[in-house]
Amino acid sequence: MASRAGPRAAGTDGSDFQHRERVASHYQMSVALKSEIRKLNIVHLLIWVLMAAQVIVSQLSLVSHKVVATPYQWEYPYLLSIIPTVFSFLALPRNNISYLVISMISAGLFCVAPLIYGCMEMFPVAQQLYRHGKAYRFIFGFSAVSVMYLVIVIAVQVHGWQIYYSKKLLDQWFTSTQDKKKK
Repeated sequence: MASRAGPRAAGTDGSDFQHRERVASHYQMSVALKSEIRKLNIVHLLIWVLMAAQVIVSQLSLVSHKVVATPYQWEYPYLLSIIPTVFSFLALPRNNISYLVISMISAGLFCVAPLIYGCMEMFPVAQQLYRHGKAYRFIFGFSAVSVMYLVIVIAVQVHGWQIYYSKKLLDQWFTSTQDKKKK
């Protein structure tokens, strides 16, 4: 038995830790994956808030269209990308497999699909900017197509990692439930 003030227990040299209980590896992995997914959800929430702010400011004409450009068509369906994040946040505290599956499927539908459409929609404008150096839409003085492509690059990475980590977490949850059923 360990003592703070006294000598070490007789018969031990400190190497007897092998027999002690440890947290199972799938629980450790689950905690680590949940943490990563939460971080990615927060980053996605930040992207979503910025996108929603641009759409709201533009639609309500709070500032001139020279300062904040009119949103591209793909930005409206992308606003639905908050749905997978909500389901993801709901799935994590109680290891809810159903919510995590809904989150993964809807991430492909509401997150990745609008981003792919956005790349295709903005490609001619980006090509014109690259070839002729002319931009017609601006966001705070920057070319709107450049800013939105930057947003797309970041968002694709965030959503890709969200789906990847969610799949790994789902696998961890399935293995732990299968282990419980075997016992």
